[in-house]
Amino acid sequence: MKKIVVVEDDRYLRDELVLTFQKAGYDAEAVTSFTCTAERIPPMQPDLVVLDVNLPGESGFAVCKYLKERISAPILILTARDSLSDELKGLGLGADDYLTKPCPSARLLARSQRLIQTFSGMKSFVKAGPLLLDTDTWKLSFGENVVILAENEGKIMRILMEKSPDVVSKEELFQALWGTVDYVDENILQVNVSRLRKKLTDSGIAYTLQNIRGKGYALDVTGLV
Repeated sequence: MKKIVVVEDDRYLRDELVLTFQKAGYDAEAVTSFTCTAERIPPMQPDLVVLDVNLPGESGFAVCKYLKERISAPILILTARDSLSDELKGLGLGADDYLTKPCPSARLLARSQRLIQTFSGMKSFVKAGPLLLDTDTWKLSFGENVVILAENEGKIMRILMEKSPDVVSKEELFQALWGTVDYVDENILQVNVSRLRKKLTDSGIAYTLQNIRGKGYALDVTGLV
């Protein structure tokens, strides 16, 4: 079942959109907190993001730009802002479609289905700066350097890239790797991180993977070009 994430601050419209997608057979979920909005979306692993532009605290345009640097899912902007300049700005930042409110449900569903079908045939990639991770094969690319990661190494790298440069707690990594935080030996995580760091060394970027004492790990790609 394809996953659609709705980013809309109007509670009534948000609930209506989620219900519309659920009735159409999608797994629809909404962002309901608008602090660090953009960072909340990649871990939800959407197949499509339906994004409003007028959000509290953070512009939908900024969210669009952030997501396009980190996920491969299409973004459909759904907004009341109907000027040509706003549409061109959204599309220029990487949005894959732009619809204005009010929008008939049939049109929204048709556009959403088209985007999902178009992107479903493409490989899944996660980006962080110049790093590119193919999550189908766990192939990590940096310029001409290519490293093939083991599955657990790839899962660690994925969440670090999605949340870069923020710290990812050990509990979040436990959940990403083993689906639980209970009965997991922390040494196993350290072994996987050490193996990942060794492979990053081959590309000369081991320094990007940082151990934040007492908090977890972070990926800082600001020095990469």
